[in-house]
Amino acid sequence: MKKHVTFVAALHIGFSIIGIFGAFALFFILRFAGSFVEDVEVANTVLHFIGVFLPISIFSVSIIGLIGGIGLMGYRKWARILVLIVSAVDCLNIPLGTLVGVYSIWALMQDDSIKLFN
Repeated sequence: MKKHVTFVAALHIGFSIIGIFGAFALFFILRFAGSFVEDVEVANTVLHFIGVFLPISIFSVSIIGLIGGIGLMGYRKWARILVLIVSAVDCLNIPLGTLVGVYSIWALMQDDSIKLFN
């Protein structure tokens, strides 16, 4: 199970780094799109709300996943719980996040994995 736990840690680190870059890209893309609707008040308000809320949400989950993945590499007990929570949130990111989330939950809930963290 050590290989599975290490692979889960690497998945979460990689997935989180992609998420961080994606959050920044989404922020700037939506800011650029907002410049086209400056005259329409409702569209500008909605786009501003989405352009701030969505990147902050993605960035927050990605940072937590990165911290959890790094902790998982060191077999920290808190990191297992943190990655399980992040994995549940990742399941909402269809299809790739669902695969990462389900695999992570499966790997971290095995008895042999739990023994690694005690």
